[in-house]
Amino acid sequence: MRQHLEIARTAALAVLSLAVVACRGVAPTQPATTAAPVELVVAAAASLRDALTQAADRYEHAYPGVRIRLDFDASSALRTQIEQGAPIDVFLSADTSNPQQLVDHRLAAAPVTTIAHNRLVIVVPRASPIVVKTPLDLARKGVKLVAAAADVPISNYTAQLIGQLARQPGYPANYADRVAANVVSREDNVRAIVAKVALGEGDAGVVYATDAAGASVGTVEIPAAANVTATYGGATVAASAHPAEAATFLRWLAGPAGQAVLASFGFLPATG
Repeated sequence: MRQHLEIARTAALAVLSLAVVACRGVAPTQPATTAAPVELVVAAAASLRDALTQAADRYEHAYPGVRIRLDFDASSALRTQIEQGAPIDVFLSADTSNPQQLVDHRLAAAPVTTIAHNRLVIVVPRASPIVVKTPLDLARKGVKLVAAAADVPISNYTAQLIGQLARQPGYPANYADRVAANVVSREDNVRAIVAKVALGEGDAGVVYATDAAGASVGTVEIPAAANVTATYGGATVAASAHPAEAATFLRWLAGPAGQAVLASFGFLPATG
């Protein structure tokens, strides 16, 4: 009889234990689950490739719940992708015009955030004879100048540069026209310009200083009085599935930690 009572008591305790677990809404054999990290798609200008790759790695270590997927191209091409509905969370452009256009059409959140500045430099081949030794040589007859497509930011900066050089002492009045006549190809982005010049398929090209650094090309300095400052702007995309995380990443990039990474690759500060 006593044995039957012990068996009954053990069974009752087991039932009571299962009931308590059930009331708490936890299955006794179900393991704890970890939330999947948020993936942010960051579309960035080609000139940001090296710096942003390292910045993304630093960010993922600081924010382990976020993963950054990078997509690089010309700023204008990326803007078009966003306009066509591409699933992008953050847009980082080599200018402020492209992200501002998205803001104006309510496709990105205002305001556009400045993330960096850059300067221009003329690149020339190392292997072949150097035919461009000064900015004035860009207008010499027969020079093969590699440029970018008209809607790529570097083209606008280059036009500003040529206009300012044309006003320098010793430059001919038709300097801009003569330089334009020397363009032999128009590439998709600045990285493509550097690559083509490095291969000797052009005598010169105008790119950002950060793209020339570390590349297999020579450089021709531009007088400070005529050089142009490129301003890089970023914005969070309105259709982002993770707007809070996108905004946090953009603030981080414009803040001390992100600026330190960009500066290590030669970019100038966002402020100042």
